[in-house]
Amino acid sequence: MERRNFIKIAPLAGLAGAMAPGKTLASAVNGTVVNPAAAAIPDRQYQVNLLQRIARPVVENMSKGTLKKNMPLEKGPGYGLAVEKVTYLEAFGRCISGLAPWLALPDDDTAEGKARKQIREQVLQGIVNGVNPSSPDYLNFRSEAQPLVDAAYLCQTFMRAPEALWAPLDNATKANVIKELKELRRIRPAYNNWLLFAAMVEAFLLSIGEEYEPMRTMVATKKIQEWYAGDGFYSDGPQFSLDYYNGYVIHPMFTDMLKVLMNKNQGSKADYDQAMKRMQRFAELQERMIAPDGTYPALGRSMTYRTAAFQPLVQLALQHQLPEAIKPAQVRCAMTAIMKNIFEMEGTFDKQGWLQLGICGHQPEVADVYTSTGSLYICTNGFLALGLPVTDPFWADPAAEWTAQKVWSGKPVKKDYHVNY
Repeated sequence: MERRNFIKIAPLAGLAGAMAPGKTLASAVNGTVVNPAAAAIPDRQYQVNLLQRIARPVVENMSKGTLKKNMPLEKGPGYGLAVEKVTYLEAFGRCISGLAPWLALPDDDTAEGKARKQIREQVLQGIVNGVNPSSPDYLNFRSEAQPLVDAAYLCQTFMRAPEALWAPLDNATKANVIKELKELRRIRPAYNNWLLFAAMVEAFLLSIGEEYEPMRTMVATKKIQEWYAGDGFYSDGPQFSLDYYNGYVIHPMFTDMLKVLMNKNQGSKADYDQAMKRMQRFAELQERMIAPDGTYPALGRSMTYRTAAFQPLVQLALQHQLPEAIKPAQVRCAMTAIMKNIFEMEGTFDKQGWLQLGICGHQPEVADVYTSTGSLYICTNGFLALGLPVTDPFWADPAAEWTAQKVWSGKPVKKDYHVNY
C-alpha cells in the first residue's frame, strides 16, 4: 500500500515435521518442487496446518494481550512510519481477514474443526482486546494515517464472516469497534487504492445498519472505474504500475464493497457484475502466471506480501465464480505449490515462528519503506479457499495440472485473448 501454539491436537502433530523452519525445497513431484515430507500431506491438511502456523503468533498473543510485548519489529530499509503506532493493527487486521472464511465454517468434531473453534475464540477475544482502551493490546486507530488501511482489513474480516466474527461480540465491543471506525474519517485517503480503504470502512458500517458516508463509497467507485486499464487490470491511481496491487487490494475490496452497496440498494448490480467480470479476467491471467514449479514473477512493490498476490484467484474459488476455463482443483494444486515454495524456505519464519521480511526466505532488502513485521500477515489472504468445506470440489476433486504445467509438457491448452469489458 502506498505510504507511504494455537492448538496441540494429535492428528496435526505432523505439522512440525512437515513445515519446520530450515527446510528447503528438495525434490520434484509432477513438475512441482516440494519437500518430500510435505508432499505426502493432502492439500487441505497442508494449507490448514500452514495457515495455523502463520497466524498462531499474532492471534494467540492478541488473545492474551501480549502482542505488543512479544511481536518483533523488523522494518524495511528506510522505513518511514511510526512502527509502534501502526504495526500491531497491521498484523491483526490483515491476519484475520484471511482467516475469516475458514473461521466461518460450522463447528464439527474433526481435528480441523476443533482447531478452528479454538482459533475463532482467540480471534474474538483479540477483537475485544484490540478496541478496549484498558487492554495492553489496545490498537491505534486515533493517530497516523496507516490505521485506515488496516481497519479496512478488519472490516473485510467482518464482511466475510459476519455470523462468526461480528455477531458473537458483546454490545460494548461492537460499540467500541464502531467508534474507532468512525474516528478514521479524520484521514484524507491518498489518491490511489487508499480510496478503497475509506470506502470499505463505510461499506461495513452500512452493512450493520450504522450511519455511513456515501461520498466515500461513491468516490471510490467512480475513480476505480475510471482507472480501469483494460484486460482485467486497474491502474492504482492515475499512473499505471506493474505490481500486484490488483491482487492485494483492488479487485477483492472493490467487489466486496460493491456487493454491500448492491445488497443495501445503494449501488447498482451492473457495477458489481462488471467488477466481477474484470476480476475473473484478472484471475485467469494470474493462473497462467504460475509457473510449472509453483513459482511466479517477483515484481513490483510490496512483494513481501507473498501469497496475498493471488487473493482474487482464491476469492473467486471461494465464491464458486472462477472463470469457466479454470477448474477448482488446478487452483488448489497451484496454490499449494506456491505455498510450499515460499513457506518451507529457511528464513521465511524466525526461530519464534514470526514471519520475516522477504519473498522466499529472509530477504529484508526487498521490503519497502512502509513494510514492517505486521505488514506481512496480509499473506493469509491467499488461503481464502479454506472457507470451502472439505466436500467441495475445490478440495475433493483429484489433483489437476494448472495451465503452465500443461503448456510446458506439450498438452492441449485453451488459447488466451484479451477482453474488452
